[in-house]
Amino acid sequence: MRTQTDFAERTIEYEKLLSYFKALLKNENLKYTKQREVILDGLYNSDGHLTPEELYNLIQKNHPTLKTGIATVYRTLQLLEDHNMVTSLSFGSQGKKYELGAKEHHDHMICTECGEITEFVDEEIEKRQHLIADELGFKMSNHSMQIYGTCRQCQEKQ
Repeated sequence: MRTQTDFAERTIEYEKLLSYFKALLKNENLKYTKQREVILDGLYNSDGHLTPEELYNLIQKNHPTLKTGIATVYRTLQLLEDHNMVTSLSFGSQGKKYELGAKEHHDHMICTECGEITEFVDEEIEKRQHLIADELGFKMSNHSMQIYGTCRQCQEKQ
């Protein structure tokens, strides 16, 4: 259960993110619009990974009177990804799923049967990646790990 303090901290966190987004738009000579804000808000308030279509449908559900086109969703997601505010996971011909990049670092296990995405953090893997980079004289700036396979539920169905 969220407390009043949790809500206040989350509101401050979102306001900082929104302020950064507005500055980004200004730097790119783009207009701030309510449509762009609700795209950011949809990502911020999502616990999962969304396709552009899922995000579009969420916006239509939560803001039915706000005219937001699917092209605006795609363009805004591209802008956010280009500036590392969102990250995406590619599903080949099935497209991409997006999540807000402001989360703490984590890796992903992706079920190739149902598309379920499981996030995880393993400090031992993180240490090994840094050690390997150091051993090879490589200056790592960022990384992502995606493990593809079959989730437990899909295995049980087989």
